[in-house]
Amino acid sequence: MGLPTVLLLLLAILTPGAAFHVPPAMKALSSLRWSASSTFRRTVAKNYSVHYIQQKVDHFGFSADKTFKQRYLIADAYWKKNGGSILFYTGNEGDITWFCNNTGFMWDVADQLKAMLVFAEHRYYGESLPFGNKSFRDSRHLNFLTSEQALADFAVLIKHLKKTIPGAKNQPVIAIGGSYGGMLAAWFRMKYPHIVVGALAASAPIWHFGNLVPCGVFMEIVTKDFKRGGPNCSETIRSSWDAINRFSRTGAGLRWLSEALDLCTALTNAQDVQHLKAWLSETWINLAMVDYPYECDFLQPLPAWPIKVVCQYLKNPSVSDAQLLQNIFQALNVYYNYSGQASCLNISETTTSNLGTQGWSYQACTEMIMPFCTNGIDDMFEPHAWNLREFSDDCFKQWSVRPRPAWIITMYGGKNISSHTNIIFSNGELDPWSGGGVTKDITDTLVAITIPDGAHHLDLRARNAFDPTTVILARSLEVRHMKQWIRNFYASLRKKH
Repeated sequence: MGLPTVLLLLLAILTPGAAFHVPPAMKALSSLRWSASSTFRRTVAKNYSVHYIQQKVDHFGFSADKTFKQRYLIADAYWKKNGGSILFYTGNEGDITWFCNNTGFMWDVADQLKAMLVFAEHRYYGESLPFGNKSFRDSRHLNFLTSEQALADFAVLIKHLKKTIPGAKNQPVIAIGGSYGGMLAAWFRMKYPHIVVGALAASAPIWHFGNLVPCGVFMEIVTKDFKRGGPNCSETIRSSWDAINRFSRTGAGLRWLSEALDLCTALTNAQDVQHLKAWLSETWINLAMVDYPYECDFLQPLPAWPIKVVCQYLKNPSVSDAQLLQNIFQALNVYYNYSGQASCLNISETTTSNLGTQGWSYQACTEMIMPFCTNGIDDMFEPHAWNLREFSDDCFKQWSVRPRPAWIITMYGGKNISSHTNIIFSNGELDPWSGGGVTKDITDTLVAITIPDGAHHLDLRARNAFDPTTVILARSLEVRHMKQWIRNFYASLRKKH
């Protein structure tokens, strides 16, 4: 969560009229995937089997019968046919094997829940392409890339599993997901309560739509994380934008900037500078999302509590422009060169990941419309207003579609969801996406779990010796709720018989 394509939106905001890109905050939602770097690899490949099911391309129309192969993975080492359960990962915008190998929480609890683990790939990502290599050709082929179609895929798959796997028919299914996958898990329980008995929605910003939350909340939380990281840290970053602007006024200044930041490609014009600033913004955003208490290689190889390490170089906003930007370079090296292997900094990349960025940019232009804005006062970024018309125009240039910003609220209820039951909304207070998440209990069965020391879906990561007490407690509460759902399911089943 994934998650960590915010940047498409941010770049669209930063560079009016430019070719469409997803902004840094939106890109962040899809960028939280494990990097391909092996330098700090901590994960062990999991033992699962690979399967496919023929799904309808369009679940909601009747004029076409075209189907495609949806991939899903099964791990059943701890599954018990008597009294067991099925934990169903609602795949989000990426290759499902990455989620399977790196959602350690599900593997950690499989034994005590006697659970079969199922990881379902989201249509248009990984190998689950409705039109093969033509899937991203145009908006006509992409027309079936929606959350509603994806949820229908999940429902059909679960019915198929219960029909074809001996012992699965009368078992409770619990949906689990993080970031966009967490949103899907919550929406799955809302729309298909007869299919899943409950959902764990980790770092799921289901309220970051329309005007349900202020458009500036995301960047304000990023800024708070850097304030927490060290004295004057956020203030130094806020001062860096004017320093960059001043250097950018001349060709000599652009050359100095390119050399001081050790950029792989020299800056030559104003558009390059806007791109540089968007890249810097996304870097600070990503650091906020992956501010984990231990060394890991989520997005990039990073030290424990990376924001604290970054902030060691950003203690004084009052130095000269040159010194300030040299300090920014040192901070950037923590994120981009912790392994010591980078020869230069590439502003076209912030993550090494296995993402379906094309698919996410389309979703960000249709129904996943999450407003972002900054004012430079309550946050450490340059001021940028949310401009839906401009964003819509950029989407039309890229995909020949216009966004429907109110549709998600219409479809899933916005804040009017109290009629639903059995959903856990977990959020880390360090995670910028928590600003669009459910952070207070709505009812006795729509519960919020807050993790003060948690970044983006920390609770879905595998157990670690350096886990804060708060995430250990959060996981135990999540398991307690899930056990109760399972007990209630079997009690209800006994009454029927």
